[in-house]
Amino acid sequence: MEVKKVGIIGAGVMGMGIAQKMICYDKEVILVDNDASVVNSVKNRIQRNMMIARITNKDNTDIAHALSLLSVTDDYSALSGCDHIIENIPENEDMKYEVYRKLSDIVSENCICMANTSCISITKIAKWLGNSQNVIGVHFMNPVPLQKFAEVIKGNFTSDDTIEKVKSFLKEIEIDCTVINDSVGFVSNRLSHLFMNEAINLVMEGVATPEQIDQIFTEGFHHSMGPLHTADLIGLDTVMYSLNVLYQNYQDPKYRCSPLLRKMVDSGLLGRKSGKGFFEYY
Repeated sequence: MEVKKVGIIGAGVMGMGIAQKMICYDKEVILVDNDASVVNSVKNRIQRNMMIARITNKDNTDIAHALSLLSVTDDYSALSGCDHIIENIPENEDMKYEVYRKLSDIVSENCICMANTSCISITKIAKWLGNSQNVIGVHFMNPVPLQKFAEVIKGNFTSDDTIEKVKSFLKEIEIDCTVINDSVGFVSNRLSHLFMNEAINLVMEGVATPEQIDQIFTEGFHHSMGPLHTADLIGLDTVMYSLNVLYQNYQDPKYRCSPLLRKMVDSGLLGRKSGKGFFEYY
């Protein structure tokens, strides 16, 4: 059965990207964020991103029609009629817990909740929602509007029916996926955050410049983006929060957050979202 109405929680980089992806595939979207300034500005920001996509990627989406499918609010009750909900808030267990407790009182028993979390266990998140069999991890890749792959994570409570429905939904929006078992950090972030954290340590130690490190990855390893550009795109604060979750869960020093990363986050140098991280953005 085709999904018509999608709820998205969190209007940061990922939430905006997912919303843009959905409306381009004719899905009605309810985007919820508790920051009034974000609620008032996000539609214009998505419109700007779509106009840029039209120029750079020759995207022929009818922008006016797509935007007519998007509603932005700070009211969680607006999610009550959604077929699927995608949660994208920061890697903070207390914040996520409050969100899922709210959803328990709002969503229908058939609504599927997709946690687009970076590292937190899907099984733990599922316990916070009444219908835990409907909770699944869907790790969208950044930038979402351009990506055609997602890492899907099966929690201990996730039903086979939920998995099949999510795979069908992703197919509707032209995203391939692979389904893995639950583990804090999953596959992508247990690997990628090691690359990013160690790259930051190399900058801190003066071994190489950010440009040199990313060049080794793009030209030497043929990655489309180096680890420091990737960290800037994700948001250095998000990278730090994810490393904290990995370290707390595994108690392995390889996940200990680089002092330089903490210093940059404390200084407000967050990457693309702030205009400057390891590189500058205008």
